[in-house]
Amino acid sequence: MKIVVIGGGPGGLFFAILHKMADPSAEILVIERNRADDTFGWGVVFSDETLGKIAAADPEGFRRIEAAFVRWDEIDTFYRGRVIRSGGHGFCGLARRRLLQILQERCHELGVALHFERECAGPEEFPDADLIVAADGINSRVRCGLEAVFRPTVEPGLAKFIWLGTTRVFEAFTFIIREDAHGGLFQAHAYPFAPGFSTFIVETDEQSWRRAGLDAMSVDEGVAYCERLFAPELAGHRLLTNKSAWINFRTITCETWHAGNVVLLGDAVHTAHFSIGSGTKLAMEDAIALQQAVAGEPDVPAALALYQESRWLECAKLQRAAGVSRRWFEQIARYRDFAPEQFIASLMTRSKRITHGNLRLRDPAYVADLDRWYADHHGAAGAEPAPPPMFCPFKVRGMELINRIVVSPMCMYSAEDGAVDDWHLVHLGSRALGGAGLVIAEMTDVSADGRITPGCAGLYAPEHALAWRRIVDFVHRHSRAKIGVQLSHAGRKGSTCRLWEGENRPLDAGNWPLLAPSAIPWSAGKNQVPKAMDDADMARVLADFVRATHLALEADFDMIELHMAHGYLLAEFISPLTNRRTDHYGGDVAGRMRYPLAVLDAVRAAWPADRPLFVRISACDWAEGGLSEDEAVEVARLLQEHGVDVIDVSTSGTVPEARPEYGRMFQVPFSDRIRSELQIPTMAVGNIQGWDHANTVLVAGRADLCALARPHLADPYFTLRAAFEQGYDGPAAQWPPQYKLAKTAMRPSDG
Repeated sequence: MKIVVIGGGPGGLFFAILHKMADPSAEILVIERNRADDTFGWGVVFSDETLGKIAAADPEGFRRIEAAFVRWDEIDTFYRGRVIRSGGHGFCGLARRRLLQILQERCHELGVALHFERECAGPEEFPDADLIVAADGINSRVRCGLEAVFRPTVEPGLAKFIWLGTTRVFEAFTFIIREDAHGGLFQAHAYPFAPGFSTFIVETDEQSWRRAGLDAMSVDEGVAYCERLFAPELAGHRLLTNKSAWINFRTITCETWHAGNVVLLGDAVHTAHFSIGSGTKLAMEDAIALQQAVAGEPDVPAALALYQESRWLECAKLQRAAGVSRRWFEQIARYRDFAPEQFIASLMTRSKRITHGNLRLRDPAYVADLDRWYADHHGAAGAEPAPPPMFCPFKVRGMELINRIVVSPMCMYSAEDGAVDDWHLVHLGSRALGGAGLVIAEMTDVSADGRITPGCAGLYAPEHALAWRRIVDFVHRHSRAKIGVQLSHAGRKGSTCRLWEGENRPLDAGNWPLLAPSAIPWSAGKNQVPKAMDDADMARVLADFVRATHLALEADFDMIELHMAHGYLLAEFISPLTNRRTDHYGGDVAGRMRYPLAVLDAVRAAWPADRPLFVRISACDWAEGGLSEDEAVEVARLLQEHGVDVIDVSTSGTVPEARPEYGRMFQVPFSDRIRSELQIPTMAVGNIQGWDHANTVLVAGRADLCALARPHLADPYFTLRAAFEQGYDGPAAQWPPQYKLAKTAMRPSDG
């Protein structure tokens, strides 16, 4: 087999080594445009997982690489005059140049031909090759030459960075956050990689970069600026360059990784921001997977397809996490007013790969200090021991919650003519007994024609308030939970079957007319066309919300949440996808918000001043032309100005063609931005899968409350179980006396 590897970086060399080891008869040629000892950058970092893969693939090469390692366990973060250390991270670094030397030595020993300082126009130079591996980096000529096949996407980052070195040897992986004289934030990512040397990457947003005048400086002048800025941490040491330049990171993805007998590897096919991973790590893991695929499948195109299949998901996950991490650093100014403890918690958990619980496993003392800080600043000062973040109280107006876990509103579709019954008593009562600080009753409609289905709950008749009062009284009498209600009008999404009878399927009989800001059906040809509301319709619906507010007070709910999300009536006014009006209730954000704000003002006026008012919004429609993230912040700002106490930040539900990017805590970033930019309490929702996620969201300042739906459906006693599993037995998680023995049952048996 004749193999040509275009690109003599770590990935290309490692593939050549592995395949020559597996098939000594193979003819393998590596072509590199640079000299043998040329290299960009300084050090590379590997995780224990990657090291295990390298060791298994080439034990002798790994032995030599391991001998060159610098190891450390800690992360130090310098911020606002503080240095906070977190341990237990397990890093290994070495000089990129030394890594290349080791891999080149292995190639020579095994009989791989290495040609340096040779340009390669493309695969067409090697018509007799059985396999061509394009490992020619981020600017891959091979990828560009076959762009129609590989279909790459290149996403430029928003920040500027420069990759430098220094003779200052840091003890740990080090983040340094520094404000310059122009008010810009700069961050350094630094780590040791060889005796006497550390990598030192400086990154900043483009506005700060330009305000500092770096756009008009030479590289050397810019490096001198960075030396002055980071002088306290450099401690007299210089910054060193190596083909260094200020650039924007580019995230590269490819729909297809192979074309005939040509395959992409490493940065040529995918990149991951340096704040979370190493391009070298990705490339060497690619090399392992590619060699295994080629060795196991004699048909080259089939082998290349197997390679892509085996690597695509893992790389996509890493790139998603790296993208979240990259954006955190691009938006770092958002967190500049955080206390150092919370700033660093946000930094450490930025990619969602590391959580509060994971940090506790790595460094219990660090997390104990973090929890102590959170408790002291969030209503649990002096509590011993400090409770986990989720068990700190939360006070808003006259309502104080014993903890920060919320049972999300979940439609049961089990009411009769709007009246709730024993099902709702058991459903909501059991979750209140389960320890949540706040239980929010399901979407409750303000009129019969505002229901989604015939089984939806309502608050538009006196008997509805009486039925709800029975449930509210039970919660107040038998638990320490507070209970609220979510008021809504279904708009164009009404008059459909219960969920289990067919989601969004129109009723077979008994349909009622629908209202919406514009005459756009939920699904053309399937759902009925709603009437575009006129002034009389708006006045009537507003009065319905006020009536429901009075009935909510009669039922003695502790709080109200107005539903302005998920494509229901008020949300339909907010989104440009569903509001096509040309009057003063349409147009820009201010126009589209005019009617929802009128409803909000009327409800706030009818609701007692000591009882809080939440609003749930869809901060992203996940559809082309939908509400932008900037507009969502403006929506939240307007709600804040009109007296909303907490923004419940959700997404989607606006149009059937929405394509949310699901994942762990996938909606939390929207809450994070609104909370940090507007300084308003938020409630986070969206695949918060358990108590570890909740603690992470809270302690990192991404929300003040965490609302969970499906976890509470699966386990009404989620909060009490979370307390037991964390060893917490404080006042924010007390079992009902009737259930005290349950704690004994959860303890491990002695046999």
